[in-house]
Amino acid sequence: MIAEAAASAPLRVGPGRHPLARLLARPNPEQTGVELLEAFYGHLQVAGNSFLEAASIDEAAPTEIYVLRPDRMSVIPGPDGWPIGWEHRAGDQVRRFERDPVSGEAPILHLKLFHPADDWYGLSPMEAAAFSIDIHNAGGAWNKALIDNAARPSGALVFTGAGGADRLSEEQFQRLKQELEEMHVGAANAGRPMLLEGGLEWRPMSLSPADMDFIEARYAAARDIALAFGVPPMLLGIPGDNTYSNYREANLAFWRQTALPLAMKAARGFEAWLGDRWPEFGRAAIEVDVDAVSALAVEREALWARIAGADFLSDGEKRRMAGVEAPAPT
Repeated sequence: MIAEAAASAPLRVGPGRHPLARLLARPNPEQTGVELLEAFYGHLQVAGNSFLEAASIDEAAPTEIYVLRPDRMSVIPGPDGWPIGWEHRAGDQVRRFERDPVSGEAPILHLKLFHPADDWYGLSPMEAAAFSIDIHNAGGAWNKALIDNAARPSGALVFTGAGGADRLSEEQFQRLKQELEEMHVGAANAGRPMLLEGGLEWRPMSLSPADMDFIEARYAAARDIALAFGVPPMLLGIPGDNTYSNYREANLAFWRQTALPLAMKAARGFEAWLGDRWPEFGRAAIEVDVDAVSALAVEREALWARIAGADFLSDGEKRRMAGVEAPAPT
């Protein structure tokens, strides 16, 4: 959700017709700009780090941009502790990227999330939500095991043999165990009747309310995971959380507090990384075109209504407050 939303926020590059705008729109032959940004943001959220490579010919201005998997990248620290390069490892192939010590330009953009205890790598929200993720996965495994067992709790086979015998022989025990595994284990055998003989009696066991609480535990874990990523939990569609009114407010909060800050952070990173690579066109300025985000249309409508109702403002002042350029004089 975060990667798709942030990637859908258009980036506006100025001044007009700057080569960086074309590069971001079509970064490489295999991806569009939205696809590249979605992968870039996805790596950032999952790993806490995201890497882009600017490819060029003969050290000229970049002609293509590629996303590099963060699990294959490692920082090369310099003598003062700051990164002087990066290594990319894919199997036995190792590529080394170095920062220009004079200009400071680098073929790699390393964007990371804040980590209070690491100088070179970011902290993924998944690490903060690790316990909740374990609980959610364990709940799913529990539910899967219950379905594999015909969606019923287990029971006990009680043996009462002739003459008060209370134990099966070893041969009888192994044959009974094999028959149970072959005929009554797995979803394909759900509902199959059990044929009992020789003093065997089936006694089912019921689940206690505490055992059944794993569903609520999964919902609670899902809410904690969503909060760790900065997503309002009601956007996940958890039963009982979402209504139409609070869903709309939650969606606005998601865009304002999570998706847009991420897109703006990336825009500043792109600008600092590639903004000066075309001196003949001037320094590129990159910003998120908030007005083009459809999810924020409600906020824009409310702003325009307030501005339109301000009779004490001139038309020029209203245009500036609305972020609309004044028409050119005729």
